[in-house]
Amino acid sequence: MSTDLADSNIKPIFVEVLTNFLDIMKRILMAIAAFAAVITASAEGYQINTLSAKQLGMGHAGVALKLGAESMIFNPGALGFSDKTFDLTGSITGIKAIAMAEYQGNDYSTENGWSTPLAFNAAFRIYDNLQAGISFYTPYGSGINWTQNWPGALLSQKVSLKMFTVQPTVAWRPIKNLSIGAGMMITWGNVNLDKGLVPGSTFDMVAGAPVLGDVVAASVNLTGTSQVALGANVGVLYDITSRWSVGASFRTKMTMKVKAGEASVSYANEVVKAALEPSLGNIHKANFAAEMPAPYVFNMGVAYRPTDRWTVAADAQLTGWSAYKTLNIDFPAPLDAFDQNITKDYKNSWAVKMGAQYAVTERFDVRAGLMVDTSPVNSDYYNPETPGMTKLSPTVGLSFRPTRGLSVDLAFMYVAGLGVDNAKCTYKDLVLQSAGMPESVYTRTFEANYRVHAFNPSIGISYSF
Repeated sequence: MSTDLADSNIKPIFVEVLTNFLDIMKRILMAIAAFAAVITASAEGYQINTLSAKQLGMGHAGVALKLGAESMIFNPGALGFSDKTFDLTGSITGIKAIAMAEYQGNDYSTENGWSTPLAFNAAFRIYDNLQAGISFYTPYGSGINWTQNWPGALLSQKVSLKMFTVQPTVAWRPIKNLSIGAGMMITWGNVNLDKGLVPGSTFDMVAGAPVLGDVVAASVNLTGTSQVALGANVGVLYDITSRWSVGASFRTKMTMKVKAGEASVSYANEVVKAALEPSLGNIHKANFAAEMPAPYVFNMGVAYRPTDRWTVAADAQLTGWSAYKTLNIDFPAPLDAFDQNITKDYKNSWAVKMGAQYAVTERFDVRAGLMVDTSPVNSDYYNPETPGMTKLSPTVGLSFRPTRGLSVDLAFMYVAGLGVDNAKCTYKDLVLQSAGMPESVYTRTFEANYRVHAFNPSIGISYSF
């Protein structure tokens, strides 16, 4: 048989598969598209802990510290202790993450660009014991690029995720050593994801000719924008003595809903497009709806000032990932038969943050810290678009105040993942499934060992009077 499929010399079985199962292929692929489009926002690998260049130098601890406008993110209650008439801060962090997978004795690495989460805060005094302000920050956001044709392409090729929050906040200090505060979180986001749909090996198997080999035959690009979700960020700060402070904050759970996601298909070449487009080309004509939880986050912290020059702080952060037991995907009638409840079985996870600051002079501070972030991901349901694992992150930083009221802050964090071995993810080869093959043939498991590390430089500027 000739391997020139451009002349449509395709084996009868291939024509039969693509023709007889066109409708079911389209619906199943839409379900998978919905699953992939929303799952990327939900793992610990996308939770941003770089929302202040100043505090990043202290391991991003800050729940029990009086940070002025930045307290609106760390602990809204601490804002009430601000003695500033106006306080404006801004930080931006560059994240260069590198993930590696060892699969069947071969090593594969991501080709990620830079992600740039940011945070801006503006606060002002209403009365001596009453402050208000507004923050804009990115609580989630990152990207990963495993490349087009790596062995796990049917699970993930490329992801770009961005989530944004606007938070107006009010804080009140009813007595000298106690302040409480609350902010409303107004959150939205978008995701852009590429994943493989048809592996080249399956295309070759059905076509009866070695055409593609390891090249993915067809991939889908998925884009979705969530509806606006509302939540609350509340906190309290208490001065035990002039040297000791304790604080706590709580960010409520939100539900992020994708009402109408879109998908488009790309092909390895024109030959493959001619063969597959009759069954895959209409995916973009239908939308999907899906939702997932953005879990609660509880923080508690303590700060101690042993001398006027030294400040040390430690936070413990609990993220309620146990709410993420299943991913629910819904389709309008008559596609509701394809609704899915996919088991994720995440667990609650802790992060510990600690750091110290030393005032070298009245204009110059230095900092150091450490963050330990544990993973909620179940290794039996492990997908490489979010290579979650416990991470150790040492940090350093400094601040310089060239003039009164103006501060320039620099920090650097190195993220070292502890790795996860024998992580598995089961998926279905949809072409073989639609061809009526046994479940043992079309059900496959991708198992690999993963490693992650990242470089996070950060810069911030603040001005107050």
